[in-house]
Amino acid sequence: MQCRYSRPVTAALLLSLLAPPVAAESLTVRVATFNASMEGGNYVARGETPTGGEMAAALAGGDHPQVRNVAAIIRRVRPDILLINEFDYTADPGGAIDAFRTGYLEAPRADLEPVAYPYAFAAPVNTGVDSGFDLDRDGVASGRGQDAWGYGLYPGQYGMLLLSRYPIDRANARTFQHLRWRAMPGNLLAGLRAPDGSPWYPAEARARFPLSSKSHWDVPVVVDGATVHILASHPTPPVFDGPEDRNGRRNHDEIRFWTEYLSAAEDENWIRDDAGGTGGFRGERFVLLGDLNSSPVEGDSRRDAIRALLAHPAVNAGLVPTGAGGKAARPGNAHAPAHTAAWGQRADYVLPSRAGWKVIGGGVFWPAPGEPGAALVADRAASSDHRLVWLDLELQDR
Repeated sequence: MQCRYSRPVTAALLLSLLAPPVAAESLTVRVATFNASMEGGNYVARGETPTGGEMAAALAGGDHPQVRNVAAIIRRVRPDILLINEFDYTADPGGAIDAFRTGYLEAPRADLEPVAYPYAFAAPVNTGVDSGFDLDRDGVASGRGQDAWGYGLYPGQYGMLLLSRYPIDRANARTFQHLRWRAMPGNLLAGLRAPDGSPWYPAEARARFPLSSKSHWDVPVVVDGATVHILASHPTPPVFDGPEDRNGRRNHDEIRFWTEYLSAAEDENWIRDDAGGTGGFRGERFVLLGDLNSSPVEGDSRRDAIRALLAHPAVNAGLVPTGAGGKAARPGNAHAPAHTAAWGQRADYVLPSRAGWKVIGGGVFWPAPGEPGAALVADRAASSDHRLVWLDLELQDR
């Protein structure tokens, strides 16, 4: 008998053809978010005002105690993909990122193994960018703080950094720093009013006002041949305003953007990225990350936005990460094990897609007093007022 293959049929070949296919080896990816509180205000004396550059200066020496503790937390948890909130965007972002990687994450330490992230992504944010308007209506257009497009005392404060062990597809990354708030259908900007009933912001400011207080990112990461979209953001805290609730309204719509993005058609024209591309989510497998500054059950935010995101049919919110330290800090609060911030709320999220993942486990790095690592989160000065949150996700459907 002549075979259609070029090789003659042998017993071994015949057995190999009849054998069932070998399943791909499972791959578990640890994905994390951490508001590391590395903005410049942490590196000035009490009462002084940061002007930018303070974070870079702190990183340069390789021995700042707060940054060492932030790095120690990361080195203990060892995520494969990590979003850091409140990592300042600097004039030389590559220099600051390399200083953090080489001086803190990879530097020899007797007690901790190094962790390397060969791939990184950072982009400009709206915080500290002068709007030219008196946005807080205090009579002075200061150009910073509450009068910036996103609260900040200098451009780049409270920025974001994505670190990865896997290649980042930079060419297909989408950022939404400049997406206009008024472009969102049903936005809460339209109802924002002063006590006399007039619009809180002048017409020109409303026309230019960005939705995002920092930015929204959709960054593809290639994990073992599979594309994972990292959806990253850091909505403004829904407080530090007045009865008009301008920050609460913005926080709501910044979170709602992701619900709209995941639901929108690819030709949805109001969703416009910074490169001019339009439309909603263009992938299947994602992980949504960030300090969203909103809890579905506690706090001062407009909770319907975070509840809608958690209930979105594309989002798997079934596993809620917990930590022993949150429970110990507020033993009478039933929600405390899921808290991710020292001030007592679930604010930070790792939300995978239902498609393409099997959720294996997760946690909040918040050791209870007396447990190993507790000193790293003893107070805000030790590291941050937020805790690192992670999920372990098994890659499916490769």
